[in-house]
Formats: sequence, structure tokens, C-alpha cells
Amino acid sequence: MSYMLTYIPLLFPVAWLLDRRGLRPIALAGSALNALGAWVKLGSLRPQLFPVTVLGQVVCSVAQVFILGMPSRIASVWFGSREVSTACSVAVFGNQLGIALGFLVPPVLVPNVEDEEKLAYHISIMFFMTAGVATALFILVVIVFREKPPHPPSRAQALIQSRPPEEYSYVQSILRLLRNINFMLLVVTYGLNAGCFYSLSTLLNRMVIHHYPGEEVNAGRIGLTIVLSGMVGALISGIWLDRTKTYKQTTLVVYIMSLVGMVVYTFTLSLGLLWVVFVTAGVLGLFMTGYLPLGFEFAAELTYPESEGTSSGLLNVSAQIFGIAFTISQGKIMDHFGTKAGNLFLCSFLFLGTIMTVFIKADLRRQQANLESEQAKAMPEACTDSIVLEETKL
Repeated sequence: MSYMLTYIPLLFPVAWLLDRRGLRPIALAGSALNALGAWVKLGSLRPQLFPVTVLGQVVCSVAQVFILGMPSRIASVWFGSREVSTACSVAVFGNQLGIALGFLVPPVLVPNVEDEEKLAYHISIMFFMTAGVATALFILVVIVFREKPPHPPSRAQALIQSRPPEEYSYVQSILRLLRNINFMLLVVTYGLNAGCFYSLSTLLNRMVIHHYPGEEVNAGRIGLTIVLSGMVGALISGIWLDRTKTYKQTTLVVYIMSLVGMVVYTFTLSLGLLWVVFVTAGVLGLFMTGYLPLGFEFAAELTYPESEGTSSGLLNVSAQIFGIAFTISQGKIMDHFGTKAGNLFLCSFLFLGTIMTVFIKADLRRQQANLESEQAKAMPEACTDSIVLEETKL
């Protein structure tokens, strides 16, 4: 919950820093805070020091605010128009990879033992490993990470970089985003989809154990299945967008498949067949996580030339708000009416999001900017060719 709660108030200050200072300071701050939070947790290896663990977790949650807005910005600044969606999806893939390791590694390193000293020893090994990796990543960012390439990778990025800084106002940029009807529709639909995914992931263990008592280990494996299939979905989404540029159509199809997957999961969860739950959960992860990079890239298209960090940040805020609301609401519904009613609650909002997605107009401004620049470049060359031809005739 600390990750959700810190993101909402800190988004706009961090997005402003990303606009004003650029990628490198944001990457340095995010990786430094992540390492600091990991080391803080090492000082909490006794039960009475749990507040120190929470403090370390809050520091890491602040680091997340810096990191989550970077994928679409890095993709736009460093990659050309035929690579940008794949680059964004690889960054989302990396985020999901970390979550997958979170499912796999802690149960291996920290066995369920009663002896507090042994437990503290195992937790300390996990904390030391986490802190070591986070510190190594911070050092790599210091040495390797650069602000931008020597030359803009696309026409659209060249136009943004050629704009005088005094012409840009962060407040006006926010206001333009809020007045962009297509983008605001996407903010709501993205929040509905991601919020349903967050709620499902949070309550998955409880739902599985309710229908399959004693299957705690398999509940964790089902969660891992969702994440791993989601990594595949994120990569496929990015590669497909770069090849086809069909942002609206792809987003709508993935949304419909998320709804279908959720309905199938709802009505097959209680069949008593655990392998069916694995399959349906995997399909849900494939489409729901595959939707994440689609949302980032569609937002970048709809809002060009505004900052990608701000547009993706607003999407993430929407996801956090709906995630908190859906998790609490679905939990209450499950308490009173059972798991099927709770899942049908999510299905209804996915249906609403699908209908709203239909009304988003595919105003692909970034693609249009690239196309217009290419045409403008081609026209003088065509004129030059005709002049040369006339001179040859003479």
C-alpha cells in the first residue's frame, strides 16, 4: 500500500523534475533511493524494529515514483519511430521481471521456521542480496546512464528538442493534457483495467485458498504464472505496435480479451480443477499486463508534444486510485457475497472500460509529426531532382 499511497502526491513534483532536469538526474535519484531503502531495511532484523522495515519500504516506494515515469520517456528520447513501442515494452518487461523474482526468491531464501534467530538470519541474507543488487545498479547508472544520444532518433523528438525552453510551461502542459478529451478517456480506461489487475493480484491468494484449501504454494505459483505471461504479453504488444502502428485497434482488442479472460476466470474458479485456474490466470496476465505498454505508447501519441513522463504518470495515478478502490471494494463484496460476486464486480468495470475505449479517437500526433517532417524533407529533394534533370537536358 505504501507504493500506491506515495505515488499519488509525488507524481507531479517528480514529473516536473523530469521535464526540467531530464532523464539522468531522475535515474540517479530513483536508483539511489532504491539502494538507500534496501540498506535501511537491514537495520530492522528484530520483531520490535518492524517500523524500520516500513521506513525502508517507504523510501523504496518514493524511488518507484522516479522510475515508473521513465519507460516511455527513455523510449522516445533514445529510439526511432520503428523501435519506440518495443523499447517501452522491454522496460515494462523489466518491471514485471522484478515482480516475478519477488514471487520466486523470498520463499527460497526465507523458509517458514519458528526460531526467530534463524528467521532473522535468513531475512538478513535476502536483505543483503537486495541491497547489493540495488547498490550495483546505482553504480551502473552513475557510470553508464546518459541523458540523450548525440542526435535525435526521430523527427518528432528533433522538433521537441529544438523548442526553446522559455516557450515551455509545465502548468500549461498539465492543463492541455486535462483538456485533451481522448487522453482523459484513456486515463480512465487505463485506470479501470490496471485497477482490476491490481485488485485481482492482491486478492488472488485469498480466492484460490477459499476454493482450494491447503494450496498456498500453488496460489503463489498462479501469481507467478500471471506475471510471467504478462511479461510475454508486454513484449508482444510493443513489437506489434512498432510493426503496425494500430494503437486504437490493438488497445481495443486487448481490452476485450481482458474482459473475456476475466469472465472465464470468474466462472471456472470454482470448478475444482486447479489446472484450469492456471490457464485462465495466465490468459488474464497475458492481456492485462500486455495492456500496460499499450497505454503508455497510446498516451504518448495522443498527447505529443507534451512530456511522456507526465502523460504516463497520470495513467499510473489513475491505476493506483482505481487499484486501491477496487481492492477494498472487492474484498468487502467477497466478505458478504462470495468470490464470484467480487469477480463479477471487476467484470462490470472492464465492460465499462471496453465501451469507453471505443470512443477514443486515434489522433496519432507523434506519428503525424514524423510523417510531415519526412514529407517536408522529401519535397526539396524532389525539386532538386527536377532542376538537375532540366540542366541535363540543356
